[in-house]
Amino acid sequence: MGSNYSHLTLHERRKIERWRRANVSPTRMAEVLGRHRSTIFRELKRNYFEDHQWPDINGYYAVAAHEDCARRRSRKRKLIQHADLRRLVEEHIKAGWTPEQIAGRMRLENAALRVCQETIYRYVYSKEGMAQELWWYLPTHRKARRPRRARKRLPSKFHREVSILFRPDVIAHRKEFGHWEGDLMMFMQHLGLRNVTSLVERVSRFTVLLKNDDKKTKKVLGKVIDAISHLPLKSRKSITFDRGTEFVAWPHLQAETGTQTWFCDPSSPWQKGTVENTNRRARRWLPRNLDLKHVSQADLKTICDKLNSTPRKCLGWKTPAEVFKEKMLAT
Repeated sequence: MGSNYSHLTLHERRKIERWRRANVSPTRMAEVLGRHRSTIFRELKRNYFEDHQWPDINGYYAVAAHEDCARRRSRKRKLIQHADLRRLVEEHIKAGWTPEQIAGRMRLENAALRVCQETIYRYVYSKEGMAQELWWYLPTHRKARRPRRARKRLPSKFHREVSILFRPDVIAHRKEFGHWEGDLMMFMQHLGLRNVTSLVERVSRFTVLLKNDDKKTKKVLGKVIDAISHLPLKSRKSITFDRGTEFVAWPHLQAETGTQTWFCDPSSPWQKGTVENTNRRARRWLPRNLDLKHVSQADLKTICDKLNSTPRKCLGWKTPAEVFKEKMLAT
């Protein structure tokens, strides 16, 4: 939210109401009003009136939308008026929780006094929140994510039978616990060859981070073997990697641990989206310009603890650690 942002006026909303009745596209509305198209889409979605009993009156109404918007803006005062609630929200934000996670956890715990994520976002960008620079603690505090560097591929080292195309549906649809995804987090080349292996269990989103001194495959996968070998086989059934050179020793991993390995198609990192998403979260503490020489395995464990103790929407606002423990006890 930039400093030049201004809310839609009642006059603009009346125009939107007329245009919607005339079937003018939201993109065209945005062009005429000089607004971003996402502003119009969000306005129509957020303020659409719907009554299933009387569908004939469903639609967008400018005055009602304007009043609803005013009420939502006033909710920000809830965090101003209740100091204990405000301090709790601020503590969670500074601990790395997103507004969505904070609000979701409050719902899970059925807190007597709670706020929605939109209220928290409005507080973060209010003068009170800006004074503390709370925006800096949000995952998107950077203006843009740097593009991911392409990696060398050795397709001949990955047999056809370990292609993700043959991975069972119970893994793809997260119907079974004990299936992981793995990736290598790289850093700026001038800082050396040190890197971090990230492992994420697909059902619980439980995360493990391992420090490596170089990209040699036996060393990288040796760390993985050490990390997972103490787990029961039922909780380490498979791992899905991309086709980077650091994973070509996969037969050694499979022989040592009995864990099945699967590999994404070439240049298709999106096929292991769980670990890719986790890497983005971890970059909050492990930016690409960080010199890993000053980061210990204990430091990575602290980051894992933060990730694993943060509630997730996809887990019904439970934490990865809670779900991982439940699955370990249940299976």
